[in-house]
Amino acid sequence: MTKDAAGSDLHVVILAAGQGTRMKSGLPKVLHAIAGRPMVDHVLRTAAAISPATTTLVIGHEAEAIRGHLREQEGLQFAVQEPQLGTAHALQQTAPVLDGQTGTLILLSGDVPLLRPATLRRLLEVHRGAKAAATVVTAVVERPYGYGRIVRTSGRIARIVEERDASPAERQIREINSGIYAFDLPPLFDTLRTIAATNAQGEYYLTDLIAAYRRRRRPVETLVVDDPREVRGVNSRTELAEVSATMRQTKNEELMAAGVTLIDPATTYIDPDVTIGADTVIHPGVAIQGQSRIGAACEIHAYVRIVDTEIADRVTIHNFCLIIGARVAEGASIGPFAHLRPETEVGQAAKVGNFVELKKTTLGPGSKANHLSYLGDATIGPNVNVGAGTITCNYDGRTKHQTVIEEGAFIGSDTQLVAPVRIGRGAYVAAGSSITEDVPAGALGIARGRQTNIEGWVERKKNAG
Repeated sequence: MTKDAAGSDLHVVILAAGQGTRMKSGLPKVLHAIAGRPMVDHVLRTAAAISPATTTLVIGHEAEAIRGHLREQEGLQFAVQEPQLGTAHALQQTAPVLDGQTGTLILLSGDVPLLRPATLRRLLEVHRGAKAAATVVTAVVERPYGYGRIVRTSGRIARIVEERDASPAERQIREINSGIYAFDLPPLFDTLRTIAATNAQGEYYLTDLIAAYRRRRRPVETLVVDDPREVRGVNSRTELAEVSATMRQTKNEELMAAGVTLIDPATTYIDPDVTIGADTVIHPGVAIQGQSRIGAACEIHAYVRIVDTEIADRVTIHNFCLIIGARVAEGASIGPFAHLRPETEVGQAAKVGNFVELKKTTLGPGSKANHLSYLGDATIGPNVNVGAGTITCNYDGRTKHQTVIEEGAFIGSDTQLVAPVRIGRGAYVAAGSSITEDVPAGALGIARGRQTNIEGWVERKKNAG
């Protein structure tokens, strides 16, 4: 028996070799995203929750793309199915890793992303409690088209028949095979080798294993899930959208139960790993993605997108903002139409107004940039006022340079700060200036041409015409 350090004799295999022709895509089916993550990532996370000794992914179509996506996944083994000759043939490709092992194998599908860890734990309990050779996860559905049907005799599973091979009577059966199994490992691979491709597709069906076990009088059990949506597979763009909607709905329900107000859950898109504090209000059309963390008593107005961002308590995000990889402190106000790019930090009670973009910039507590500004590669101290139209000219064509604006400084409208440059504590910069040199603390910096008024110029211009 092979066990990990914790003594586990549990192994997981995930089938992900199929082409997914109905997706009409050059991307492998299992790499299509659901709620911000490729669907295979959801399956791997569920598998990890039961702490298997080994996890093996069976790949085939676009195998290198899948390997590349999962290259940083620790402890993951790969088996290659080429050509793809059915599910039994796919599982056989793991024999070099698992043949001769004892314990339990859990077989999952890479295109069934809604399965919950709790269901896998129940599957293990049923399987081990019955000392079964195989346990099949099933569901009763209203529309069973496309799924294998569970054929029972005297209430016990007798076999699984695929849609293409089913008789008209068998197609009326509403209990379907999910493609998720638990197997006792010792008899598994020897029995797999007896399966023949005697079906309409000329493939080696894993479902034939159930009938083979029954013929050999090996015990086979079933686990019927309470919610059929949990075992729904994704085979088309329509199903991808429907499964995505189910995952979003589940997340939204969890948040509302925890005290978050969603004005319109149907148009609110929140990824599974996002956390949001109680009494936060989220308006329609908002997308919060990745590892974002939103504090309590915030208000996020319509059509805001937030990605991998940390937002503290009592922050207001006005309409149509894009915030990626930023940090926003308590009581700050952002937008409307603001863009916070990665490595931006907005301080406590600071204000970022309409059409303001920040990149790799720290805006200190109480500071304001209310209108039409670009602030990049800048460190801005507390209580600074940045006037409308201010730009930090941070790029010289080869290198990015820093701008520093110290506490209490005032930057007049339509100012260009040509980095590297420092504006001292309490200094003023006159409107319309192009500042190329440091402004000392408490000084006025002014860099613009002197105004000249030419009397009578307009009349002379008209007469000359």
